[in-house]
Parts: sequence; C-alpha cells; structure tokens
Amino acid sequence: MASPAGRIREVLTFGVEEEFVLVDSRRPVTVPRAAALLARIGDRRQERVQPEFFQTQIETSTVPCKTTDELRADLVEVRRQAVDAAAGVGARLVASAAGVLTRQPMRVTASARYLRMARRFQDVVAGIQSESSGCHVHLGTLTRDEAVMLGTRIRTWLPLLQALAANSPFAAGRDRGCASWRFFEFQRWPTAGPAPALDSVGYEQATRHLIESGTILDRSMIYWFSRPSERWPTLEIRVADVNPDPQVPLLIAVLLRGLATMLLAELRAGRPVPGSDDHRLAKDHRLAARLGPAAEGLDPLSGSVEPVGERLASLLEFSRPGLETGGDLETAQELCAAVLATPGGAGQQRADFRVRKSLADVVDGLAERTAL
Repeated sequence: MASPAGRIREVLTFGVEEEFVLVDSRRPVTVPRAAALLARIGDRRQERVQPEFFQTQIETSTVPCKTTDELRADLVEVRRQAVDAAAGVGARLVASAAGVLTRQPMRVTASARYLRMARRFQDVVAGIQSESSGCHVHLGTLTRDEAVMLGTRIRTWLPLLQALAANSPFAAGRDRGCASWRFFEFQRWPTAGPAPALDSVGYEQATRHLIESGTILDRSMIYWFSRPSERWPTLEIRVADVNPDPQVPLLIAVLLRGLATMLLAELRAGRPVPGSDDHRLAKDHRLAARLGPAAEGLDPLSGSVEPVGERLASLLEFSRPGLETGGDLETAQELCAAVLATPGGAGQQRADFRVRKSLADVVDGLAERTAL
C-alpha cells in the first residue's frame, strides 16, 4: 500500500514554550522576581514572556514558525530577552526542569486563576518541593478533531522524547536519584500523564466529567502529555523537560513535526489507530524519568523493547517523508547526532556536581548554558 504522506501538501507550523526558574544573581537559590522581570520587559513582551504558577518562574513563547531556522532564531531571541530582563532585576534565568535550590514556602503568583487553584488544591501545593519547568511544542494548524485524534496517535512515541530531554536530577537541595524529577513532582496534579486514547467526542465527555466532578478547575488543567490547545488551533505536546541547550527543544520540535505529518496523513487517509498497551506506556514514561537517555522502551513500530538510539532511528525512518516535507531531514539527523553526543541535561548536571560535590556549581553551570 502506498504511503499516505503524499496526501499532505501543507507544512505544519510549530512553536515552542519554555518554562524557566529565576535564581538570585549572587546566590544559587530561586527568587520570586517574575513580576519585576515582567514589569521590566513591559509592552515589549507582547505575550512572549508570561508568569507561571510560582513567582520564581516565567514562561517564554516563540511565534508559530514554518522553518527550523525561523524557530531557532525566535527561540534564541526570546530567551535572550528574558536573560537580559532577569539580569536587570538581580536574577539569572535557569533552564532546569526543577529548582535545584529553592526557598520554602514558594510563593504562588497573584493571579485570580492561580490563587483559585492554590485554594482548591491545597494538599497538592503543600506537597510540592520544587518548581517544575517544562518545554511544550505546539503543532498546527489543526481542527479540534484532528488535534484530539493526532494526540491519540502520537502518544506511544512520547516516552522516547521525554527520555532525550530529561533534565532534573536535583531538586530542592537533594539528589532525587532519577533523570527527571519534574515528571514525578508533576504527578501530584490530577490528569498529569499520558493522554487516554480518545476521539473528539470522548475528549469532550472526559473533560466535562473532570470539571463537573471537581477533579480539575477548568479545561486548562488538562495536563495530559498531549492535548488540543484551548487557545490556538494546535496540538500541544507537554512531555519534555526544559533544557539549557537550545538544540534539545529544536530536536524535539523537529521530530514531532515530522512524526505528526506522517500520523496526520494516516488519520486523513482513514487508517485505524494502532492498538497500544496503556500499562506499558505508563511504564515507559516512568523509565524515561528514571533513566533519561539510558532508558529502554517499546518501539511503536517493531513492538519490541529497544534502547533510545534504536527507537530514535526507527522514528527517523518512519518520519522521513514528513521530515522531507518540512525540509528537516538533514537538520533532524544533525540534531540527533549532536544531542546524542552529549551527556544529556541530567548527565551534564551530574557532571557539574561531581567536580566539587556542589549544587551551587550545578546552578552556575545551568545559568551559563541558559544564557547562550
């Protein structure tokens, strides 16, 4: 049977959101200076830099891009803007998926929604030990139905991307014995985890039940690893840790667009959704969080358990027509080689720590690499 890739003519746009912690300029401890940073940026931010749940965090957003070069340039530009603004308020921008050294209690951002969440989920907030900072990729333009169904098809590939991006072995002054503490910390919130296999009707029914039962506050509290955006005509993938090396979010975004192009072609061609094992999927996500790039997991194509390198090669081969559609095949291959040649985010943090057994060194290294 011919590949359905030829049925897709348009190139999906992609964009990246990155969450960061703010660390004092003189000490390696997170500081609640998001409001001061946002005020310093002022009108220039134009929704490019936003507050997060805790006052020690901000989120940056690129514009929707059509080419990897555009995405790379915008990613670097908005990050540099945030780095400069942080320096202006006596802070450093740090791309760690957990606050390495935090000051308790962490202050919730004084927005109506965040304060309402803090009141409704007091036990959750009380148990949080560090900030959680992710990297989210948006793929569009998609109809609502397409976004939901694409999320169902893409979910079995996400443990691989999670493993590649793992970057939070230390949190709140402790070695957590894993590659991504963010994954485990964020499990405190309801709905955090793999998206269930749903069509658009099932998605709406599930969302309505979660809100009416009081499980979540609103639709934006759907924290599944893939979900249709509530603001944009996109599918949002929320599985990756933030990383100081911009090659990591670029790689994740490029791979997701190539993969989504193929899966969307299958969807539009009416091909059935392949079966999946929810228990195995949950296990693979836990393994990715524990071991990072050393994690083995299920290859969605072969059905066998494989290391990251083998699964990445499988993803590249399956996504080749989609990557070629976006002009990304060579870029994806180069980024894969570059990222796999590094110790990874968690590995680099551990390497910094081994020099003097100092978490301050870990924070300093993260801040230096985040500043590009």
